[in-house]
Amino acid sequence: MRLIWGIVLIIVSALAWGGQTVSWFEPATAARLGLSERESDVEPQFWADIRGEALWDVFTLWTLGIAGVLLVLDAHSWAYFGLVGGGTYLYFAGRGIAARVAWQRRGFRVGSPDSVKLGLVVLAVWGIVAVVTIIAAVVDLEGA
Repeated sequence: MRLIWGIVLIIVSALAWGGQTVSWFEPATAARLGLSERESDVEPQFWADIRGEALWDVFTLWTLGIAGVLLVLDAHSWAYFGLVGGGTYLYFAGRGIAARVAWQRRGFRVGSPDSVKLGLVVLAVWGIVAVVTIIAAVVDLEGA
């Protein structure tokens, strides 16, 4: 099970970190690939916010991927990266969902309805992966 979860973490992290990296360096490409909204589809303030979010995510979202690699390698230190990475992804998912819902409720454009719905689902999946990883890391550290 550890091997499978390590692979899941590597894949989820590659998608999140990779997507945010593309979003920061090539926003038009990211929009074409469906990784982010087109600038014309969102409020200017929201665009500025997601651009800053993408930059910060490039610096932080790698931690869960490292946890996955260490888990695949059966290294005990995976749990520390799992806690940090899980916490980072939980914040990433929660903030992303809360911000988009709040912006929408106030009538601001945050993307097409289908795109926003897909984004919320993906963020929720990342949040679930984060919670499971945090629990697994705590259990692993308690057993050590």
